[in-house]
Amino acid sequence: MSLGLPDAPPVPAHLSTFLALDYGLKRTGVAVGNRLMRSATPQPTIAAEGDARFASIGQRLKDWQPDALVVGVPFHPDGVAHENTLRARKFARQLRGRFGLPVFEVDERYSTTEAHANGAKDADAGAACVILEQFLRSLP
Repeated sequence: MSLGLPDAPPVPAHLSTFLALDYGLKRTGVAVGNRLMRSATPQPTIAAEGDARFASIGQRLKDWQPDALVVGVPFHPDGVAHENTLRARKFARQLRGRFGLPVFEVDERYSTTEAHANGAKDADAGAACVILEQFLRSLP
């Protein structure tokens, strides 16, 4: 499911708590938030790859028990997909398969730039917050 992208389906109203992930090859930014407050809180970035990354995400899911996940999907400024677009979408599919939760994809162009502009100490977690807040603002 993708949001901020042309084929975005509606987000069911019963989904209220979300864990956002800003996927990167070496680090994954993390944020949590909910539909009621429409804000996100940064969490420690996951500095792991492969199975260790998924183990860390699994622990975050146990800790926060979100209803769904939100994954930032990068594009070139003109909206064209690139290699990291494909990697982020593969990551989203892996999350669905491993954890069985709904996963929403969000266009994350400029999220890191916005995180820096907002004074984020951890750019990855800050970008995850930007992604999640963009998602939450789009909900009815």
